Parts: sequence; C-alpha cells; structure tokens
Amino acid sequence: MSETNADAPAKALPDFDGLFRTPRPVGLPVHAQGLGKSFGAKRVLRRLDFTIPAGQFVAIVGRSGCGKSTLLRLVAGLDLASGGSIEVDGEVIREPHPAIGIVFQEPRLFPWLSVADNVGFGLAEIGARERRLRVDEALEHVGLARFGSRWPRELSGGQQQRVAIARAFVARPKVLLLDEPFSALDAFTRASLNAHLLALWAESRPTILMVTHDVDEAALLGDRVIVMQPQPGRIFDDIKLTLARPRDRLDEGFDTARRQILSALDRSLAPAARQA
Repeated sequence: MSETNADAPAKALPDFDGLFRTPRPVGLPVHAQGLGKSFGAKRVLRRLDFTIPAGQFVAIVGRSGCGKSTLLRLVAGLDLASGGSIEVDGEVIREPHPAIGIVFQEPRLFPWLSVADNVGFGLAEIGARERRLRVDEALEHVGLARFGSRWPRELSGGQQQRVAIARAFVARPKVLLLDEPFSALDAFTRASLNAHLLALWAESRPTILMVTHDVDEAALLGDRVIVMQPQPGRIFDDIKLTLARPRDRLDEGFDTARRQILSALDRSLAPAARQA
C-alpha cells in the first residue's frame, strides 16, 4: 500500500474542522475475498481482495469499463458474485441490506412526491414525528431546509442530487455507496456537494465507497484511493492518504497525492500492467 503525507492541515473547509476532530459513531467494515463477476463469457471482475475498516472513506478510480459500478452493485446486493464473496460486518451480502445505502449518477427522485416526501420515502416504519424531524435535519444538512414542499421538477440538477444524498443519509446507513453522484454537475456545484458530503460523513461516519473519474475529488474526499485496471477489472494499487482534514487543493501535500493517483492510473493502463 502506497502512502502520501501532509505536514499541516489545509484551510479549504474550516467550518468542518471540529467535526473531523471529534470522535463519531462509525459504520461497518467491508471485506471482499476472491471477488469475481462474469456476464456470460465476459469476465468483468477478477479476484478482488480488500478490507475496508468501519467508517473509512474510500474513493475508487479507474478507466471506464474496469468494473467500478459492478463492484458497487455487488456490495449493495443488487447483483450476485460469480466467485468469491463480499461481506459487511461478517455477513455475506447476497441481496439488498438495510444497513447499506446507495446514490446513483442520477438523482432518481419520484416526480409525484415533494422533496420532503422523497427524502422520507424509506422511513415508513418510524413514527410521523420522528420521520419529519429526520427529514428536516437531512434537508438542512444539504442546504435545502426551505425546499421541502417543492417538487423535483422545480429544482436544478445540483439541488436534485442534494435531495438524493439527503435521502441516503436520512436512513442512517452504516455503509454508503456512491456511484459517480456528481459526474453530470458543473465544477462549482460539484465542489459545493463535495463539502456537504464531507460534513455529513464527518458527523455520522458511515463507511463510504465512492466511484469517481475525478482525481481531485478522490484526493479531496478519500482516506484511501483504490486504483482499478480493466480487462478484466482488478485492483492495481491501493493508496493510503494521510492528508489532514479539511483539505486544500492548493496545498503541496494535496498536489503530491493527486500526482500519485495520476501516476498509478497511467501505470495501470500500460501494456505490461494490463497483461499481468
């Protein structure tokens, strides 16, 4: 495992400093052993082995087609492995699990429900008062406290994705899977949502696996970056980031981390690496 260090905390998100220093509840550990997936004769993933401690934020990067989204579907229980196993807190995952939440590339909101009802959709089993309190808190966390009565069609793309994130966190998942949730957004909206996501993670500390094609985003958010290579998809490098939080994109340590991830991506696509 590679490692990158920074000597001093960054100042990009000073409002979150207290959150990062305070001990918080954590999520559940995730463990994969010999994990593989094939679709007919096509092998998409080959023998993935990794352990993610409870509460860790892991970014997953790699060229399109290397099986990143397939990996998340296996962890979510939305698909079955062809070989090996995936476990969450020692329990083998073969179907959707109440402790695991997922946010897709598109918000996937129900157009016939208000923003508040979309966020609270999965909370039918708790009382109305508790459900309302949770929804209000979640919307406040993502900067949409006054938007609960609106319809999804009245929101921008960035606002709709905030609703999707609020819906995922309101269920208090122990493991949260994010499949390029900000890929369709402009740079300013993306930066804002990165900040909201970090604040939510810092408060409840679920275990997060996030697929992204944005190297800066991986370096900004991750405790660790898993670099995958294609044909078939497998782990090429596992980079541990010890940069202090909050992080500053202009900090020298951040630039070092970014270059290390880019280097691993470049090497993962070299002919010798692809034949390994």
